Amino acid sequence: MNQIPTAEGGTAEDLISLRAVDMRFRQHSVLQGITLGIHREQTVCIIGESGCGKTVMLKLIIGLLNPTRGSVHFDGRDVASLGGKELVAMRLRFGFLFQMAALFDSLSVFDNVAFGLREHRLCAEDEVHQIVLDRLKEVGLPEGIEHKKPAELSGGQRKRVGLARALAINPEVMLYDEPTTGLDPIMSDVINELILQTQRSKRTTGVVVTHDMKTVTKVADRVVMLYPLARLEPGESQILYDGPPEGLETAEDPRVRQFVRGEAGARLREMAMQRGAVGAR
Repeated sequence: MNQIPTAEGGTAEDLISLRAVDMRFRQHSVLQGITLGIHREQTVCIIGESGCGKTVMLKLIIGLLNPTRGSVHFDGRDVASLGGKELVAMRLRFGFLFQMAALFDSLSVFDNVAFGLREHRLCAEDEVHQIVLDRLKEVGLPEGIEHKKPAELSGGQRKRVGLARALAINPEVMLYDEPTTGLDPIMSDVINELILQTQRSKRTTGVVVTHDMKTVTKVADRVVMLYPLARLEPGESQILYDGPPEGLETAEDPRVRQFVRGEAGARLREMAMQRGAVGAR
């Protein structure tokens, strides 16, 4: 499919685009020179070592952070230029599954899932009741669980309640921050299947931050690998790989292959050299 350039440098296919984005916190740079477009109904997995800016990228996309330099666009509009009602309206087009589900401990499962619907008055209360029950059923949770509190749930159940809450507002885009962290292999696969189900049935655009290569191979249309800025050579791109999941194992850059295979040799040698340099001072 041909991409049609727009006046601002993105393409007509892009629902989300980051354009020459830098992100710094005081003197600490996390992202630098990131240019990336995400097409409608595409699921992109963002991978990379801890601290390379993956979760920061999610927060930039949804407007929780504004870039230090460059711009983030959603559906053709600069997110940083939106304020008040426009920003709220934009965020209602997103569902966000947080790393630890981020449920409200004092609320029941029902009230957690209903929270966005009620907070933004998206429908009448009788509709809220049906939507909540439908979403809980959709993510495979048993009848009656809506009366429980988050503390009474297993880790996998909390993740599924978090997903039900995100889906309750019928989002166009789903953002997933480490959706399988802390789960056993079976429950991790359940979550991966639910991500696939969401893609297929609701035709959502997805951005998945993950370290789990099983998630990558199962749900991704495309994979973007970031690398920590502190370990890059001057002028080197922070994006080491941008392509299909099946290309990761044969990627040109050895750092991509090492990450995918979980090979620590090069990293251990680098750490040993750093220790030696500190000891020589």
